[in-house]
Amino acid sequence: MLLPRKTKFRKAFKGKNEGNATRGTELNFGKFGMKSMGNERITSRQIEAARRAMTRYIKRGGKIWIRVFPHTPVTHKAAEVPMGGGKGALDHYVAKVKAGTIIFEMDGVSEDVAKEAMRLAAHKMPVRTKFITKHAAGEEQ
Repeated sequence: MLLPRKTKFRKAFKGKNEGNATRGTELNFGKFGMKSMGNERITSRQIEAARRAMTRYIKRGGKIWIRVFPHTPVTHKAAEVPMGGGKGALDHYVAKVKAGTIIFEMDGVSEDVAKEAMRLAAHKMPVRTKFITKHAAGEEQ
């Protein structure tokens, strides 16, 4: 699973995750990609599950790039703990994904294989996604 080697602060505020992405919205590495259609927090477990689903489907055939990284720590208090006592212990890490962010890219496989692999990965994601391709002119579909 993905997690940062080191963080400046052990715990973080939730913060807002609104609006559309301005960065990471175009395909940079592969011909095919999975684009987020909404704002959501994606856990490192969900990213890993999607990556494994795609890798197994393409049978180690092409190359996959993960374009998001779970930097943000999420804390969790144990069940039936009374109010107070401070913030809970670190539980997992998430990537804050905005609408329009490319989550995965793929290359080295045919379009129908990539589409099916991305469909399998999309079932692991907590956000609606869209399959996009890079045309010869450099435009997205």
